[in-house]
Amino acid sequence: MKISLGADHGAYELKEAVKKHLNEKGIEYTDYGCFSKESVDYPKYAYLAAAAVAKGESDFGIICCTTGLGVSMAANKVKGVRAAVCTDNHLAEMTRRHNNANVICMGQSVVSTEQAIEMVDIFLSTEFEGGRHQRRVDLLTDIENGKEL
Repeated sequence: MKISLGADHGAYELKEAVKKHLNEKGIEYTDYGCFSKESVDYPKYAYLAAAAVAKGESDFGIICCTTGLGVSMAANKVKGVRAAVCTDNHLAEMTRRHNNANVICMGQSVVSTEQAIEMVDIFLSTEFEGGRHQRRVDLLTDIENGKEL
């Protein structure tokens, strides 16, 4: 499994904590930045991490900002990405199980480091159920491709 990481200055510390956790678990990742608490524009880092997922260079993405909202909006602009803001374990599980999300977005001002680590573990270990949920994910792809429903 390979992960793409991205964050802006508002979640630099959270990204670093996630990196440490991934290192401890032996999970490979690429860090697309940012690399300090100096102010940056979140869409750049969300795009870089999400694009790696869309291109198949990473299996999943973990992208953070102050709230998780901005990076999720940016990541969802990348064709092939299904990014979800998660604030608790249930959301982290269900977005994988039912939505086949491939990017989790989190906010440093919204979740604790411990909660973020738990959500990452749940997100990365939960399988997509498929079945009726596949039909719905296919509809998301249709929308992404400009098809009217």
